[in-house]
Amino acid sequence: MKPHLLVVEDEDALAALLQYNLEKEGYRVTHAADGEDAILRMGEDAPDLVVLDWMLPKVSGIEVCRRLRGRAQTRNVPIIMLTARSEETDKVRGLDTGADDYLVKPFGMTELTARVRALLRRSRPGLTDDQLAHGDIVMDRVAHRVKRGGREVKLGPTEFKLLDYFLQHPGRVFSRERLLDAVWGPDVYIDLRTVDVHVGRLRKALNADSTVDAIRTVRSAGYALDLS
Repeated sequence: MKPHLLVVEDEDALAALLQYNLEKEGYRVTHAADGEDAILRMGEDAPDLVVLDWMLPKVSGIEVCRRLRGRAQTRNVPIIMLTARSEETDKVRGLDTGADDYLVKPFGMTELTARVRALLRRSRPGLTDDQLAHGDIVMDRVAHRVKRGGREVKLGPTEFKLLDYFLQHPGRVFSRERLLDAVWGPDVYIDLRTVDVHVGRLRKALNADSTVDAIRTVRSAGYALDLS
């Protein structure tokens, strides 16, 4: 599953350059052109990391950072702040507000992507691990194999992506809309019932030789991988 990055940048040329280079590194990237849009997008689809410009229209990057740190949903999301301000006091202010890292413009894309990787490794090791596990379910991302209780589980490509996403967030309930965006992508338009079909196939494959259902259905809310 591709880590999701939110790029908040009002300069169109730089935003396009950031999106191109980060997508080339294998990330799913969404873009917000101002602070208000960034806050709305964070509420709809919380990213795994934010690349945040300091000088933004409507709501400043510093204020966006402060608000994100004040919400339980986004409190621990890593933030890299981009700015033309090179003074030490500005850097300290950005970090004190809650930014995890700080890059002064102009900067190299190689340095940015290295810092993104480092922050993701620290905050969400499951996004970069070759192996994920929950209970008796083990996924090997490199070999593209899944086992439950030592038994090999045969999964199609979509079911594999679904399980990968669930394993990154065990116990968390996801709506069909959220699963659709995470697994199929935000620009794919398919019936929500398609999600039910693939969750059903995943459940059947995982539960073939087990009395414990690995997938929990929450009425009117969605699905969760839950073996607790």
